[in-house]
Amino acid sequence: MKNKEPLILAVVVFFTLVTYYLVEPFAHSQMHKHVESESFAYADLPAIQKQGDVTRGQELVMGAGACTGCHSINVVKVPATMEPQMAAASYGVNPPDLSNAGAIYDPKFLAAMIKNPAHALMVEHKFDADAGKMHPMVPFYGAGGDIDQEIADMIAYLQSIAVKAEEVTPIMAFENACGRCHAVSYENWTPIGAKPNFKDKKDSLAFDIKLLEYQDSLKAYMGKTPPDLSMYIRSRGEHYVSTFIENPQSQLEGTAMPRVGVTPEAAEKVIEYLQDAGDTKRHEREEIGMSVMIYIVIFALFAFLWKRKVWKDLH
Repeated sequence: MKNKEPLILAVVVFFTLVTYYLVEPFAHSQMHKHVESESFAYADLPAIQKQGDVTRGQELVMGAGACTGCHSINVVKVPATMEPQMAAASYGVNPPDLSNAGAIYDPKFLAAMIKNPAHALMVEHKFDADAGKMHPMVPFYGAGGDIDQEIADMIAYLQSIAVKAEEVTPIMAFENACGRCHAVSYENWTPIGAKPNFKDKKDSLAFDIKLLEYQDSLKAYMGKTPPDLSMYIRSRGEHYVSTFIENPQSQLEGTAMPRVGVTPEAAEKVIEYLQDAGDTKRHEREEIGMSVMIYIVIFALFAFLWKRKVWKDLH
């Protein structure tokens, strides 16, 4: 009688692999579809064809463009017109400071934001002008000249006051792109800024009240409170988070989260910030890991030499 154990083993392995495929990879592919990155190219947005004029752009941003009516530009000492919770009560979310918008956001995205915010943010399903649902950010209809030239001028000005792209830090990118909606409790970050270490309890409570007011407005605007991102990249993975930032609709059709519009370099900075927040010891661990590997190699060398010395008289 032939030994049937190899056949039985083969049958068990086969059905185990089939079961694993049905339960894990197949189920994962159905529940979480794979989305290819578009490299933050924003191919649906038209390229800027005009050469911008910085001086004219400054006049428009500070004047007819009415940007400073909602946005602060701290780098040129233009403060916010309202506190974050008051701004959120008016617009749903606190408008970003524009100091480094020219370095963090893609120029095509900025142009589309100025001209048609709902389209640029990919939230036209939520803000349909034909149905009377206007986006809180008022579109720029021009100052009487060539609107495309005027928008190019405004973007040139924003780029001129911003830091260089390589000087954008992870926290700068995150705060601009994500930090007005999402908290990162591991980094003590809230949507209205980092919470200070107050000496008086009443000051801490006052901050918490402002935060709750802000979150109430944000929840009404978004439909739900955006999640805390402390561990998000570890639970979802870098690819998911990156493609979600690039185009939220690709991962979650109908979501109220807007497209962020950052450059590829700024997106990498956002990912770096989230990686550091979710694993505060990762750089230290990588350094220790290298030291451990060096130790193991040296130990193995000494162990080999010791073994040769002990066994040399036996061979």
